[in-house]
Order: sequence, then C-alpha cells, then structure tokens
Amino acid sequence: MWDLLAASGAGITSFFGLLAMVLVMAVLVSLVLTRLRQSLLVGYFLVGIVIANSGILWLVGADKDDPVIGMLGEMGVILLMFTLGIEFSLGELRHLWRTALFGGGFQVLICGGLAAGAARFAGLPGPEAMVVGVAVALSSTAVAMKSFQELGQPNNPGARTALGVALFQDILVILFMLVLPAIYGEGSSSPAAGIAIALGKGVLFLGAALVLGRYGLTPLLNAVARTRSRELFTLTVIALCAAVALGGEALDLSLALGAFAAGLVVSESIYAHRIMADVLPFKDLFLTIFFVSVGLMIDLGEVLAHWPLVLLGTVVILMVKGLVVIGISRLLKLPLRPALLAGASLASTGEFSLVLLAKAGQFRAIDPALEQLLLACTAATMGLVPSLMRGAGPFGKWLENRGLVRSRKVPAATPGTVPSKVVHGMADHAVICGYGPVGRSLNEAMRRCGVETLILELNSDTVRALKKQGQPVLFADATHPEALDLARIEKARMVAFTFPAVELTLAALPLVRERNPQVCVFARAKFAPEAARLAELGVNVVHDEKESAGAMIRAAMGTYQRANLEDEEVREIITEESSAG
Repeated sequence: MWDLLAASGAGITSFFGLLAMVLVMAVLVSLVLTRLRQSLLVGYFLVGIVIANSGILWLVGADKDDPVIGMLGEMGVILLMFTLGIEFSLGELRHLWRTALFGGGFQVLICGGLAAGAARFAGLPGPEAMVVGVAVALSSTAVAMKSFQELGQPNNPGARTALGVALFQDILVILFMLVLPAIYGEGSSSPAAGIAIALGKGVLFLGAALVLGRYGLTPLLNAVARTRSRELFTLTVIALCAAVALGGEALDLSLALGAFAAGLVVSESIYAHRIMADVLPFKDLFLTIFFVSVGLMIDLGEVLAHWPLVLLGTVVILMVKGLVVIGISRLLKLPLRPALLAGASLASTGEFSLVLLAKAGQFRAIDPALEQLLLACTAATMGLVPSLMRGAGPFGKWLENRGLVRSRKVPAATPGTVPSKVVHGMADHAVICGYGPVGRSLNEAMRRCGVETLILELNSDTVRALKKQGQPVLFADATHPEALDLARIEKARMVAFTFPAVELTLAALPLVRERNPQVCVFARAKFAPEAARLAELGVNVVHDEKESAGAMIRAAMGTYQRANLEDEEVREIITEESSAG
C-alpha cells in the first residue's frame, strides 16, 4: 500500500516538475524573443527540443522515455482541441460553405494527393500513405487564426478564405479519424463494413452530444448560471470537456476528438461567449503546452542525422501548400495581397496532423525516422507561419510596385465571417452593461434613434429573451477583458454601466480605456463619494441620490402647486444640501 502511494507520488512529482520546467523556460525564452520581435511559437518548440535533448530532465526525476512527456502532450492537445471546438461555428460555415467546399476541397485534394503519392513512391503501404497525405494537407487553424488576430487583420478577406479552408479541413479530419480503424483493417473483415461501422459510431457520438447539449447541457448551464458563481460555471465547463472527451475515447475515437466535440456542443449556445471569456485567458497556456510537447517528442539526433530531408520537406510543404492556397484564392477572385496572406497562413501542417499521426500509431507503429521527419517538418512549418504572414503584405506590395501583378481593390469584410466568436460587423455601437430597468430604457431609446446597441448581461433568461427579439447580446461579464474584446469595445463609441455597483464599474473601467481610450463612458453611482471618484476618472456619472432628490423635489412642490421650479434651482438646492451633509 505504502509502496503504491510512493510510486504514485513520484509520478506526480515528475509530471508537475516537468510542467514547472516547461513554463519557466517558456517565460525566459519568450522574454528574449519578444525583445527580438520574433514569433513566440518558435521559442516554444525550442524549449521542448532543449528539454528533451539536453539531459536536464533528470532535474525533475524524469527521462526522455518517461510517460509523463506523453501525458503532457496529450493534455495540451485535449485542451487545445476544446478551445478550437468552441471557436468552430456552424454559423460561420453557412456563410463560408462555397469557400470551404471549393477552396478546402481542392486544397486537400491537391496537397493530400501529392503527399500520398510521394509516400507511396517512397515505399509506404497504402494506409500509411493515406495518413501521411491527409496529415500533410491539414494546416494549423490555431496558428493561422492567432496570427491574424496579432496582425490586427481578423476581417481581412484573406482571413475569410483561410477560415473557410480550415473549416473544411477540420470536418475532413474528423471523418477520416472515424474511418481510420477500417482503413487499417481493424474490427471487420470487410473494409466497407468497417467504414460503415465507424461512421455509425461517429453518428451515434455526435447524436449523443447533440442530445446532451439540448436536453442535458443547456438546463445544467441554466441552473449554474443562475447561481452567478464564476467558479462553478468554469468547473462545469471543464467537467463537460472531460466527460465528452471520455465518451469519445469510449467509442474508440480519440480524447482530442471528444474534446473538440465538447467545444462544438457549446459553440452555438447562448453561453458560448461566456465560456470563451473564461477559456481565452488559458488558451495561450494551452498553446504553450501543446507546442512545447511537440518539441519534447523531437529527437534532435535523428533530425540532425537526416537534416537535408527535414529541410527539403519543410521547404516543399511551405511552397506547395502556400502556392496551392494562393492559386485557389486567386480563382476565388481574391486580390494578390489577401491571397498571399491566406497562402502564408495555411502553408504549414498543423495540430490535427499530430493528432492523426498519434491515432494512426495505435493501429500500426509508424517508422521512427518517418515520424521524426513529420514532427520536425510540422514544428518548423508552424513556427515559420507568423513570419511568412508578416512578410506577405510587403512582398505583395513589391510585386505590385514593379508591375508584375495588377492591384485590385480589396473587398470589404462580410459580417459573420470574422474568424472568432466576436460580434460580427459592429462598429460605432453602444455597449450597454446590464439589462435591468435602466439598461432596458436606455437600449430602447437608443435603438429608436437608430443607434446600434450590444448588451452584456449575466441573466440567462434575459439573454435568451433578447436573442429571440434579435437584439445583439452576450452572456458575459463586463469585468472580464475577454468579454470586452468579444463585444468589440475598441470599435464602440460609448459604453454604459447601468448597474449601481461602482466596484464593478471601477474594475471594468481600466480594461475599457486600455482598449479604447476615446470611448465615452457612462455609469451610475448611489452615493456622493462614489460619484466623485468616478467623475475624477472622466466618467459621465448619473448620481442616483441626486436624480432621486430632484424627482422628489418636483413631486413634493407639485403637491403644494409650486412645481414651477427651474431645473437650475432644483440643482442648487440639491448641491447645497449635499454640501451641508
């Protein structure tokens, strides 16, 4: 008994020791790369490679073959897939189905076909060649979308095209992983029967997930939301992710695919924005763990022994995939610079490529040299994507200035195609925080005047009612920076805190000003000291006591038929009484 506990404690120590080492080294490397203005993703890969190949793992009681490395990688993949599932939007797919079907279909067909053909030519069996083909065809949705956000171009037409292609890839890899056992001849004598059984499992899993979402998840989240407990809400979301991921594993799917389905279940609910606001602070952590885990799996000796192949593979993947996407973008009537940006964003292999290789390795071991080649090429191509995207615009401008390509007007971004869960197409709008009596009256008045409004509210019943009315609304907390980002506060003209809880207004105010220093802020205050504090911060204050006093003075004077006081006189009376108090 004691020996078992001791062994368990040693494993926990190794795992958390490795996690601590990863995070500390990631911070140090990130500081250096930030000063050099380089992509942090490259640093994360390097951290993993250094830890795995420098011999420092003994410091945390682990070694290169320790299972804790696999555990860390699996945790990173699961968490990353959950966030990607939340960001995957069926609504966006409806807007982008032409781009997804045409652009994504041709991209996968050309890139996957070339990679599979090369694998067969190199002597790989049919199943492995198919896996390599699909893995190479896939791109990194996480890196592409994150880079578009960092470049400040989420509405760029190139981002729209890249998102459509990425959505097609995500759907494809889900279907391919379902039929992967049948491709390897597992579980059935007939490949056709195996594919049918696999698709049946997939339909069963997705059907169960949808039923869970409609009849189990929504009532559960409704009950949790009414508690107004942020801790309980976050715990519920994480429990949901774990439960659905485990369900996917039980059906012989992967934990990562189950986590993606868990995110997909909640992606279209009224709670999606609140969940995103809770999860986004951790998304960078998930990305860090994931990319470091990729570096941990790379054997530097093996890579150096075959560095010409790694270099050739990296260059070929970037060039072929980039040119294919650029060509497809041009066929979709996209101007040169957005087309170059789309091509650069999708030129790499991606996170789903690694998930697919890991899943395929469960059926038949992949040759270690081939696995290391694919891992190294994936790390290199993903790490180079941000730099390629930064250079796409200047390169396109250089081509246009020399008359090699004629420039065309870039079409405006279409609402509903921004690659995130932000409220699409809103600008110069009013953000109203809270939908009590004051918020309701303010919203109705502004909409009557033709002002576009967005509500932030934490009452789930109110949010559902407003959605039915077609009112833009987020189930989100105004004190969360992620909620303000989702509300596009940087594009808003004004924000109004319609609740009298001054401490919440003071918590949100610096976040609002950080994102939009010119925004006009209105807020309520109950008492004079609170009103004075807000006024010092440049807030337009509605002082409840003063307003109530003014209304009561007028009503009282009317009782004595002396209601002819001017507003200025009323204000003077209130000011004198406040000073005397």
